[in-house]
Amino acid sequence: MSELRTAERAGEPQVAHAAVRVFSGIQPTGLIHIGNYVGAIRQWVELQEQYESYFCIVDLHAITVPYEPEEMQERILETAAANIAAGIDPNRSVLFVQSHIHQHCELMWLLTTLTPVGQLERMTQYKEKARRARHGVMAGLLNYPVLQAADVLLYKATLVPVGEDQLQHIELMRDLAERFNKQFGKTFPLPEARITKGARIMALNDPTKKMSKSIPGSYIALAEEPEEIRRKVRAAVTDPGPPAPGARLQDASPGVQNLFTLLEVFGPEHYPRFQEAYEAGTIRYSELKQVLAEAIVEKLDPIRRRYHELLRRPDDLWDILAEGAQRARPVAEATMAEVYRKMGLR
Repeated sequence: MSELRTAERAGEPQVAHAAVRVFSGIQPTGLIHIGNYVGAIRQWVELQEQYESYFCIVDLHAITVPYEPEEMQERILETAAANIAAGIDPNRSVLFVQSHIHQHCELMWLLTTLTPVGQLERMTQYKEKARRARHGVMAGLLNYPVLQAADVLLYKATLVPVGEDQLQHIELMRDLAERFNKQFGKTFPLPEARITKGARIMALNDPTKKMSKSIPGSYIALAEEPEEIRRKVRAAVTDPGPPAPGARLQDASPGVQNLFTLLEVFGPEHYPRFQEAYEAGTIRYSELKQVLAEAIVEKLDPIRRRYHELLRRPDDLWDILAEGAQRARPVAEATMAEVYRKMGLR
């Protein structure tokens, strides 16, 4: 066994024993950026210290939009490496790939029999994506929230860390759990949403939109090289000049507010000084960007190094994901045995 593998899996796998079980997923759709880290992964790292946690690379969700099949396996590995490098501990949490547990699809199908089509058609994210669909709307996109519900209910998770844009999907999960429990007997706990407390990180080149890997120049990847971080921060949108004395930071332009949000996350020790300079009308945005860029470089450096180290050992990453699936599978099997029995199918 390699040194990396030994270090990753030293000792027996451990999962915190608690009444609360956490489930969350991330799509393998490309590079993970600092918006993903601040808004999700950082909270996952904290939650795994308190609760039994399942973190899933949801490849089945990713195929509801056009994708390149030959890139999928690489993207799964990149996503796994980024999560581990950012602090997800495979010894403490269960990290696995969605398609490696076939019960996700089985429970999804059973739940579709309890799901009104109208409720799915009212989903905000579905309506937005359907409007952008170039070649028609596929049933997978419509049923995306049902699969998401199956992901959570399969493990009887009680806490689901999500952004506010996912609250409608959590309500659907709860509705489906209640319908199943009423029709077939109490089986599923009702999952509760935990709104991720991370700051909302906006695009560097268009701060009216969320940071997104689909917008070139808008994001800083979690494993971004230092010089590229500096270049992107230098190019970030701000104002043409400092504000008038007495200005309030909460009234600043979206670009300026975004830089301050990033500074609060990555260099909080510098925040008071620049806030004071902004309100005095003496701020120099070039200096703010320089300090911010160096703070981001410093914080991301160990993550970047670890990420590349992990990707150099793909077999070890696949082993970690296989062991995660091995730990998740008995829970999924037990749930499905109960579900099939209560539905009169076995």
